[in-house]
Amino acid sequence: MSSSGTLAPIVLFCYNRPWHLRQTIESLQLNTLAAESDLIIYSDGPKQASDGKLIEEIRSYLFGIEGFKSKKIIASETNTGLAASVIKGVTATLEQYKKIIVLEDDMLSTPDFLSFMNEALDAYESRRDIFSVTAYSPPISIPAHYKHDLFIAPRASSWGWGTWLDKWRLADWDVRDFDTLKREKAAINAFTKGGEDLWPMLVKQQRGIIDSWAIRWTYAQFKNNAYGIYPVHSKIKNIGTDGSGTNFTFKTGYYGKEMSLEKVAIDPDIKPDHAVIESFHDYYHLPIQLKIKNWIKYQI
Repeated sequence: MSSSGTLAPIVLFCYNRPWHLRQTIESLQLNTLAAESDLIIYSDGPKQASDGKLIEEIRSYLFGIEGFKSKKIIASETNTGLAASVIKGVTATLEQYKKIIVLEDDMLSTPDFLSFMNEALDAYESRRDIFSVTAYSPPISIPAHYKHDLFIAPRASSWGWGTWLDKWRLADWDVRDFDTLKREKAAINAFTKGGEDLWPMLVKQQRGIIDSWAIRWTYAQFKNNAYGIYPVHSKIKNIGTDGSGTNFTFKTGYYGKEMSLEKVAIDPDIKPDHAVIESFHDYYHLPIQLKIKNWIKYQI
């Protein structure tokens, strides 16, 4: 527990997927710390008339949810969009609570997910080089020499993650130095140590082709010489890669990974491991077809 003795609130963002949301909530209710945790739910409004019925179903379900210390529902009449909802909702919550655990409506969690996240938030709060913690682990190959339960990577995860107010405040959501950055090849190369996909995503974000809070948050982490903390074995699983999501509109099993119930040993002084970061970078490679498309269509 933190020095204040308080648990981080859970902030959940949802839109128009009742089945996914129900799975997310039910797995969260099974967490050992659920009854001691505040739950804040942001329910976005309809983008088109056809969303209305699904959103009505979701809100009816939300009002019946039990099993948490408190529950607050912020229901938007209009469609805010995921990126704007996350930035606004996380900012408002952090200004009140100083730390946060964030989920979207397509995340299964282990019963010790909240325990792990709260322990990690407490352990790394004072480290200036750690901007975020996550309970998700991409299926990278961990080198044989590496014996820790956690690792450090130059990227922020948007799946089952948490942060602190002082770190979040350092994000520049407008990326005002982008014009300078795009002329600095060495800086771009350093940024993509977290994955080849990061630079094309940032370019598309700045051109208005995509709308992502996560790429801007990862860039803020990079600008501040900071990292994200990941577990070697996931305590979260994404169930939204079935074509139903805002950012996943094609089906893929690529991101699936079994969750682990094992206790995680948290080392507050953990350091980056070069071989692990190389493996992490290799996982986020861009297929040659996508590189060609990015060049032909966007000149990236």
